[in-house]
Amino acid sequence: MKNWSEIIKNLTMLSQLGLSFITPLLLCVAVCWWLTAYMGVGGWVYIPGFFFGLGGSFTVAYKLYLSVMNRQKKEEKKKKVSFNRHS
Repeated sequence: MKNWSEIIKNLTMLSQLGLSFITPLLLCVAVCWWLTAYMGVGGWVYIPGFFFGLGGSFTVAYKLYLSVMNRQKKEEKKKKVSFNRHS
């Protein structure tokens, strides 16, 4: 049963990661659409909007990377402490 809980946990984290990647891009494109439709700005605004959205996605990826690295360091410290106690 523990195996199923790990699978569900990892699946949830994966879907959250996907949403975290796509949300900044979709928000920026939506703002660009609003600017073109209601404010009369030209279609050129989609180009910087797309890159700003990608920047937000890369920020999410970097934060995820830092989080994973910190978690791995904590696990390694626990293993070293546990190993030293048993030695």
